[in-house]
Amino acid sequence: QVQLVESGGGLVQAGGSLRVSCAASGRTFSSYYMGWFRQAPGKERESVATISWTGGRTYYADSVKGRFTVSRDTAKNTVYLQMNSLKPEDTAVYYCAARSSESYEYRYWGQGTQVTVSS
Repeated sequence: QVQLVESGGGLVQAGGSLRVSCAASGRTFSSYYMGWFRQAPGKERESVATISWTGGRTYYADSVKGRFTVSRDTAKNTVYLQMNSLKPEDTAVYYCAARSSESYEYRYWGQGTQVTVSS
């Protein structure tokens, strides 16, 4: 079955950097989009970044543009989110998700990894 496993979260000071990873397994993702989402306490889940598995097209939320970079290593079946210039408002649980290019619904989700940015 499909598994998405996030790792790399943690505690970092404001202005610092962190990279979270998402190891994908269980199917071929060549026609998929991989997304990073986050959910802070008391807030709705929001999309942070998206990347197409083939072609590497990327999309970012306005709140993270210029600070976050999404990438993928197709040989390792892993997607990354490099987060720089972190702010306390970036504190959230970060989730990796996958959807087919034929659907807007993210069908597969990881368990999430906590990112905490201290001021």
